[in-house]
Amino acid sequence: MLILAYLGPFALIPFLVEKEDPEVFWHAKHGLVLFGADIVISILLAIVSAVTGGCGCIFTIPVWIIVMVVHIVCMVKAVNGQRFLIPGLSDFADKF
Repeated sequence: MLILAYLGPFALIPFLVEKEDPEVFWHAKHGLVLFGADIVISILLAIVSAVTGGCGCIFTIPVWIIVMVVHIVCMVKAVNGQRFLIPGLSDFADKF
């Protein structure tokens, strides 16, 4: 369930099923907020690419590598019983 929490829309599974386990529920909320941030990043990259006539696409690969690294670090920390706190996003997940 901890791995599913950071696989985009699959975070809904532990979010809806594991409400009794506070650790899994926290990671599911964090994964959903992270997925929302991924969508916002996608939209911003598309806008930058459209405004610059396609030159903004040079930022796409480095940004998505960073996003994937963050997801992997979150999964590893979750499996090891820790939390990876992302400033701003983790605070929003706590309020969610």
